Amino acid sequence: MTPTLPAAVLWDMDGTLVNTEPYWISAETELIESFGGSWTHEEALQLVGSGLFQSATIIKAKGVDLPEGEIIDILTDRVLAQLVEFGIPWRPGARELLTELREQGIPTALVTMSIGRMAHHVADRLGFVGFDAVVSGDDVANSKPHPESYLRGAELLGVSPADCVAIEDSEPGIRSAAAAGAVVIGVPFMVDLPDDVAHVLWPTLAGRTLADLAGVLSAVAAR
Repeated sequence: MTPTLPAAVLWDMDGTLVNTEPYWISAETELIESFGGSWTHEEALQLVGSGLFQSATIIKAKGVDLPEGEIIDILTDRVLAQLVEFGIPWRPGARELLTELREQGIPTALVTMSIGRMAHHVADRLGFVGFDAVVSGDDVANSKPHPESYLRGAELLGVSPADCVAIEDSEPGIRSAAAAGAVVIGVPFMVDLPDDVAHVLWPTLAGRTLADLAGVLSAVAAR
């Protein structure tokens, strides 16, 4: 039987499409230390995959005496500055897979908890039009692991989430996509993922193709 192609592929950004997590950790550390606090690597890893408002609340509790919205803006500015200075660190295989999807006419959406100006900064530097839709953290009322962002992504593409493949690197993101009804491929990066949290775990996107995505979708449908 020929594997069914996904109606769309929904992409997480930080840690999945791009390796920006070290930039976020650096920005968090700098901000917290500027208020006399301390921020360990282990504490920073607890925020991977979380919504920015949730992260800002935690950072505020570390002694950063600023409104959550201002914390988000400062962190975003500092991460963007690093992206400009050092360039965008694409994750292995991500741009190659995205390029194939575009060439084959598969709709795509970027679904991230970063705010819109960050998401568009990254998407605009792919070197091609990579996404038909972008859903950012300021587009939704509920952060991952709530399904709202993935439901919105599928809605913007005019497809059913159940016919989509989502690619994620964090447990909150995977739970968000799964709760929306998508078939989820987990690609762990900064944090380990439980074996049973996604439909399948891949160690990397390097060498992966549309045929691989279709194979996962078909295998899940056959269960």
